[in-house]
Amino acid sequence: MSKVLAAPPAGSNMHPILGRSGIPGVGHSFEYIRDPLALMQKQWDRYGEVSWFSMVGRRWVAVLGPDACQEVLQNKDRAFANGDGWSVLIGPFFHGGLMLLDSKEHLRHRRIMQQAFTRSRLEKTVDVLNPALDSALDAWAPITGFRAYTALKTLTLDLATEIFMGGAEDSTASEIALVKEAFVDCVQAATSVVRYPVPGTRWKRGLDGRQVLEDFFRHYLPARRARETDDLFSVLCHIESEDGQRFSDDEVIDHMIFLLMAAHDTSTITISTMMQYLGQHPQWQDRCRAESLALGKSAPSYGDLDELSSLDLVMKECLRLVSPVPVMARRAVHDTEIQGHFVPAGSYAAVVPHFTHHMSQYWPEPERFDPERFADDRREDKVHRYAWEPFGGGVHKCLGMSFAGAEIKTIMHHLLLRFDWHVDADYVAPLDFTSLPFPSDGQPIDLRRLLTTDR
Repeated sequence: MSKVLAAPPAGSNMHPILGRSGIPGVGHSFEYIRDPLALMQKQWDRYGEVSWFSMVGRRWVAVLGPDACQEVLQNKDRAFANGDGWSVLIGPFFHGGLMLLDSKEHLRHRRIMQQAFTRSRLEKTVDVLNPALDSALDAWAPITGFRAYTALKTLTLDLATEIFMGGAEDSTASEIALVKEAFVDCVQAATSVVRYPVPGTRWKRGLDGRQVLEDFFRHYLPARRARETDDLFSVLCHIESEDGQRFSDDEVIDHMIFLLMAAHDTSTITISTMMQYLGQHPQWQDRCRAESLALGKSAPSYGDLDELSSLDLVMKECLRLVSPVPVMARRAVHDTEIQGHFVPAGSYAAVVPHFTHHMSQYWPEPERFDPERFADDRREDKVHRYAWEPFGGGVHKCLGMSFAGAEIKTIMHHLLLRFDWHVDADYVAPLDFTSLPFPSDGQPIDLRRLLTTDR
């Protein structure tokens, strides 16, 4: 039975937000993990663009469709806090990250952080990526049933360690493995039903993982403070804003933990999705490979990546089909409204771009892989300013989106020159939304070494 979240103030002409609690104590958590699109479609069909549901022990306002998403993400009346929303999900594990900051604190950190993502630094990043990729991909053994997602997750975290830290010079393989496990534990703790440090729970593993990461980065901090190099860890230790502000030691560690998670997890999801669809649509794989071959080099520069226009179309379509961050969390800091619906102070809001990306009102045949949607003569993403929003919007729009695009296209360029792969046309990735989406079967593909001397 539907219930009202809160009665609107008398005479306000605002509508109440309707919804249902779901299973006592659990709410809709399992429904979300199993299929968030189905859950949000149910909310849309019953209540429209604004409703509420229960998950992880709290009531959440479901913000669906580009109009409602735009209103919350642009946040013109400053009614919604970013940090307060995310903190309830990942605060104990990724506190201090840019995504969890607000107002003046967020502005100060962002002004410093943007110095780490200038074009010149992105150019250096791609230059470091190329030899690291060559070495890493030598270890890939083409087989039938190759687990692409599993291999990519290892690859992107190894690359992140190299790019962000310049390598971990005195760490053993077992220590690096522990760090990787800690990242996974921190991410997967976000949707834990038991949110207390009970041994054996995802929440407890996440808290333990956070301590592992803090100890790891604090060990390397003095060396990065002492000498300026091109890796991100050193950059964060030395950059400053235009007015001379710099990060403290604790702030550097907080940002490193968050950025490593954000950089490798979201990129892994997108590359994995791209490999799936290119394996199911060989004409697009051939088209992308032809552009990579036309570059005439295995190690592209940052500027060369602009020539890979088909790969760019595929990347954008895959970001639409499988949003690496399906939901963006916010919390109302004072009474406000969304599309004329009353939102009381303290309410949590779940902004769901993943749902918008599958709305047939904006995307013809939304479940069909069609990269040409983003071609200049169609630009379906321009039908609404917030029809395509994988990187969020407003002042919290992802600062690292250019880095992500460069990393993804560089990795895909190397893969296309080395390998050919096939995925059964009927394959549907069994996505697990316990945290960020990932294929629970590791995403099997038939991987073959590309027989060419043009690489």
